[in-house]
Amino acid sequence: MLPLGTTAPDFRLPDTDGNFVSPADFKDKSALLVLFICNHCPYVKHIRTGLAQLARDYQPKQVAVVGINANDVANYPEDSPARMKEEVKSAGCTFPYLYDESQAVAKAYRAACTPDIYLFDKNHKLVYRGQFDDSRPGNGIPVTGKDLRAALDAVLTGKPVPANQKASIGCNIKWKSGNEPDYF
Repeated sequence: MLPLGTTAPDFRLPDTDGNFVSPADFKDKSALLVLFICNHCPYVKHIRTGLAQLARDYQPKQVAVVGINANDVANYPEDSPARMKEEVKSAGCTFPYLYDESQAVAKAYRAACTPDIYLFDKNHKLVYRGQFDDSRPGNGIPVTGKDLRAALDAVLTGKPVPANQKASIGCNIKWKSGNEPDYF
C-alpha cells in the first residue's frame, strides 16, 4: 500500500466531459479524496449512493473529490468512458469521474481494487487509505461511510487520523494484459 505521509502522486486525466483534472486544481482545498472506482464492480455499486452523498456532504467543507476508473475497457466495456458519463448522471455524482486509460495513475497510487480510497490533507500528504465502512454486498450492515467520514472529520478539524485503518475490499482492478503491476 502507498505509505501514509506520501505526497499525492500527480496525474492529469480526462473527466466524462473531456476536461482534464489534476491534483493541482485542488491546491486551495482542505483535503483531497481520490477514489479508484468503476461501473461494474458489485462493491462499488453497493456503496455508490453513499459515495455520492459523502461527496455532497463534504465538498461544501472544502474537500475535493475525484473518482478514477483504471479498468481495461476492451475486456470490461461497462467501464468505458461513455458508460462512465452515464454512471455520473445515474449515481448523482458531483465530483469528476476520470479515466486512467494507461493505468499509470493506478500504478502510481498502488491501487489494487475497486473501491480503493485515498485521503490526502491540505498539503496533499496521505493520511488515510482504507475502507468506506464495514458494509459489503450481502452482509446486512448499512452503508454509512463511517470510516471515511471519521478520517475526513479528523482532517477538517486538524486532528490526527487514526493509524489503524482497515484496507479496502473489492474487485481487483482489471489490468490490461501485460500491464499488471509488480506490487501484488
